[in-house]
Amino acid sequence: MITPQLLAYVAISVSCVLKVSSLDTFIAAVYEHAVILPNTTLIPVSREEALALMNRNLDLLEGAITSAAKQGAHIIVTPEDGIYGWNFNRETIYPYLEDIPDPRVNWIPCNYPNRFGHTPVQERLSCLAKHNSIYVVANIGDKKPCNASDPQCPPDGRYQYNTDVVFDSQGKLVARYHKYNLFMGEDQFNVPKKPEVVTFDTIFGRFGIFTCFDILFHDPAVTLVKDFHVDTIVFPTAWMNVLPHLSAIEFHSAWAVGMGVNFLAANIHHPHKRMTGSGIYAPDSPRAFHYDMKTKEGKLLISRLNSSSYDPGVVNWASYASSIKAFSTGNQEFKSTAFFDEFTFLELTRVTGNYTVCQKELCCHLSYKMSEKKPDEVYALGAFDGLHIVEGSYYLQICTLLKCKTPNLRTCGDAVESASTRFETFSLSGTFGTRYVFPEVLLSDSQLAPGEFQVSSDGRLFSVKPPSGPVLTVTLFGRLYEKDWILKASSDLRAQAPGVMLVVIALTVCSFSW
Repeated sequence: MITPQLLAYVAISVSCVLKVSSLDTFIAAVYEHAVILPNTTLIPVSREEALALMNRNLDLLEGAITSAAKQGAHIIVTPEDGIYGWNFNRETIYPYLEDIPDPRVNWIPCNYPNRFGHTPVQERLSCLAKHNSIYVVANIGDKKPCNASDPQCPPDGRYQYNTDVVFDSQGKLVARYHKYNLFMGEDQFNVPKKPEVVTFDTIFGRFGIFTCFDILFHDPAVTLVKDFHVDTIVFPTAWMNVLPHLSAIEFHSAWAVGMGVNFLAANIHHPHKRMTGSGIYAPDSPRAFHYDMKTKEGKLLISRLNSSSYDPGVVNWASYASSIKAFSTGNQEFKSTAFFDEFTFLELTRVTGNYTVCQKELCCHLSYKMSEKKPDEVYALGAFDGLHIVEGSYYLQICTLLKCKTPNLRTCGDAVESASTRFETFSLSGTFGTRYVFPEVLLSDSQLAPGEFQVSSDGRLFSVKPPSGPVLTVTLFGRLYEKDWILKASSDLRAQAPGVMLVVIALTVCSFSW
């Protein structure tokens, strides 16, 4: 985590005076968009060709926006890369970019389209918001000229940013966010000089915004909730599912619970790249979600949410686990890998049991009862306490109950999509060294379990009823943000902005340009 001495926040709010919500509830929409991709080329297309491709995608987004508005939605979120796709380098993305001004200019592009140059994409998004009386959240590219007076100015004389924009129900640009945590394959964009913490106020609550891989890091994601007290996060993403712990609906719903906010996640729909999984998540339970690896069509989700922040109370994630003795089973521990991290595992050999497994400072306790133990399915309890360093770098503490891919213990931690073993009860806890723990429950065929589990104030993730389907994983996913920087400093990673930050990159979870 960046220290206060090294980090400056840019906070943008659309109102000078904080508004009090006048609506107790609101209707939210997210659209999982099957994006139309451009042809892969190393030569930039013309601006006219770029606009033609973007307008084809905007035609599809228009249908979703219009439908959402007719169903009473106050706000709709669309995906990262949803207007032009990916597979770009720095030069080939340029025809798709527009200059996006600071929202403080008080601009409605639909009314004054040429005020800041040629901005047809912003004009169309603004008009879609205005004509449908709905807030529209979209992801486009921003370009900003620079010159030799700026020592960080790129050689081509411009900055290019992966950018989220928000237009209010009058069509006014009310928020602009430049993505902070870029990753391998996104070389077409620049990292902002300073992380931006962007909020916008509405009559149905205070909103914050960030993009895709930002969710795994403290800034700006945690800061928006902890310091800027947003009620709802809007989250454009191009997320490629990574089992067992980073499937989109699994992790995004867990983040909403762990942080106590509404979370509106709009993903790209591209099953060939394992990209699917969108949702409308309240902090107590998912309201609507979509995961579909079979069809090629997009999906509109709509649900009602409370406008004000949810207060789940303070959870002491280490309280229960630290108060009990380790369970002794006599089983032999073994090592296996989940998403490149070496876990310490114990096999669950009985229909019911109490197990403890430890790694470094983390001890994980599990109590469970299966309906029956199927001989062809193996489950294990695992612990990981360390720095994840492959395709990204971030410090984790994870306790997980998961199904192994095969009866061979070496496959524990491999991606598994289906199961047949049903659990009657489970209770998972750990001696976490962080307050930021995200509780995940994922059932067979990548389904969530709304209303079937709870988190207690002493840090237990437990079932309140038998899960409605076979279990893939029950996980407490902990993040020790402060250790990211301590251990990175001693690793072979280089600072991308001297004296300010290290750029954390990852290829597997979000959009890429293979």
